[in-house]
Amino acid sequence: MAKIGDTVRFLSSTGGGRVVKIEGNIAHVEEDDGFTTPVLLKELVVVSSAGQESARRDIFGGTGQQSQQKEAERQSKFVPTAVPEAPKPEPVAETPGGERLNVVLAYCAMELKHLSTTAFEAYLVNDSNYYLYFTYLSRADDAPGWTARHAGLIEPGMQVFLEELSREQVGQLDRVAFQYVAFKRDKPFALKAPVAVECRLDTTKFFKLHCFRDNPYFDEPVIAVDIVKNDVPQRSMSFDSSSLEDAMRQKRDSDRRQLRKPVQKHTHAKADGPLVVDLHVSELLDSTSGMSNADILNYQIDTFRRIMDENLRNKGKKIVFIHGKGEGILRQAIMKELNYRYKGHDVQDASFREYGYGATQVSI
Repeated sequence: MAKIGDTVRFLSSTGGGRVVKIEGNIAHVEEDDGFTTPVLLKELVVVSSAGQESARRDIFGGTGQQSQQKEAERQSKFVPTAVPEAPKPEPVAETPGGERLNVVLAYCAMELKHLSTTAFEAYLVNDSNYYLYFTYLSRADDAPGWTARHAGLIEPGMQVFLEELSREQVGQLDRVAFQYVAFKRDKPFALKAPVAVECRLDTTKFFKLHCFRDNPYFDEPVIAVDIVKNDVPQRSMSFDSSSLEDAMRQKRDSDRRQLRKPVQKHTHAKADGPLVVDLHVSELLDSTSGMSNADILNYQIDTFRRIMDENLRNKGKKIVFIHGKGEGILRQAIMKELNYRYKGHDVQDASFREYGYGATQVSI
């Protein structure tokens, strides 16, 4: 351990001197240029103690030229060779296309063949001639605010690792945001406006193999999100699924009201004969545009119920419902209605000579 008066050298750098003061674990070392440098005691190597220095002065006649020469020769044995300076970074090799910003956020699966158990890695790609100071943030739908996940500087034409994500952390990436400021060093450049881009992520894609696709910036398939493309920030649109579903339902209801025809078109009755109702969709609606198979079936059943309700007081009334053979789905739905909703009525197959196969007669 160095003491006041000891001659020391620095352990982690070149130079040294004489200890003139010690405060706790800090030694103040007076160097040859007269300046005093505070250094941790553990970072010092004693070259000669204060007692040895005094004896050396006695032997060589104080601090004469000979003693100084001897001391210089001794200390030179302990001074490490100067570390060469690190080479300066090479200038950025710019490309004409690099004057426009292209920034990509990408997610890689660490084990692509085991998506149910693997972790994921996030990378940022800066395909431009600009340096970017950036922040990368995320927010879950139920979170009150944003969380900063990474902040830093990315050089031109470089790719940086942002973070590793577990399955649970992926589930919190409902939305991601990216902010940046672009600039160049030591040269004039075109000014780029600072930008904040917010994107919505479908996190279920992280567990579907076909959602990982080839990308020019990576050797393996990734889920890539374009942040900036040819200088244009990419802002994905977000929809409220419940509002969208309500709007679609209202549109379908409106279409049905417009396309609904009078009952007279698909019903007719002969004198003293049964009421005949044709439930084929072509007889009920002018168009089925925008309607699913389930929508069509529901409309046919609604028509069946309306006809039955209108005739429940007409005891002895016979009604023939023409539903066709097809796959029998409409007939099964009608029989279910007759067995549970309209019980107690006489039900039989209608005359195939008059109505063909695929008709049911109900007697009230």
